[in-house]
Amino acid sequence: MAATVADRLAAVRERMALACLRCGRSPDEVTLVAVSKRVPEELVIDACAAGQWELGENRVADALARSESLPELLRLRSLDPSLLRWHFIGHLQRNKAGKAAGRFSLVHGVDSLALAERLSLPAQQRRAREAVLLEVNISGEPQKNGVDPEAAVELAVAVAALPGIDLRGMMGMARRDDEEAGLRRSFARLRRLCEDARTASGFPLPVLSMGMSADFEAAIAEGSTLVRVGTAIFGPRQEG
Repeated sequence: MAATVADRLAAVRERMALACLRCGRSPDEVTLVAVSKRVPEELVIDACAAGQWELGENRVADALARSESLPELLRLRSLDPSLLRWHFIGHLQRNKAGKAAGRFSLVHGVDSLALAERLSLPAQQRRAREAVLLEVNISGEPQKNGVDPEAAVELAVAVAALPGIDLRGMMGMARRDDEEAGLRRSFARLRRLCEDARTASGFPLPVLSMGMSADFEAAIAEGSTLVRVGTAIFGPRQEG
């Protein structure tokens, strides 16, 4: 019998708990975000039914459409949609910032002061604060988004000072094909950058978003507080 979403979710949670145990951390220190991009809604609902309410999307239009349609489908399963917490985990284009503003619990992909400013203004107008993470290109791959590590601390200080912005920490991705030692070096570098930014800015910056299906154990060992897992929960995604 094929594994269900609930089965795979339980397996991921067990791997997370064991990874925490190996490095002397409490499993409560690490949040799991289920990456629901291009996943059929019935599987997303199955994840919610298994207690997974933190969901991640990487396209603004898709995320907003899903945030509109999913609540009623959850109610049909006698599930409470108020428990949903949406994360925007992709690169946020400046021209989409206005549409994304105020619609997510956490925006992971802020990598410039100009983008942060685009989110700051509508937050001020709502008399609210937009929770964001600074995306850092810790892998050094040119095809990946994120601020250069050498500029990350200075940018973090500037973003944290913006009115209407709540800088929560940093996000980064390691090389997909790297060995564990290389993964851990990348993740350790992000942890140190976040520590330096915490000191320089005076803000707590408690969130380190790093680690995905193939490498979240290495990320947890280096201090990740939030992992983004899709394939290991939902299986291969639909193309598109």
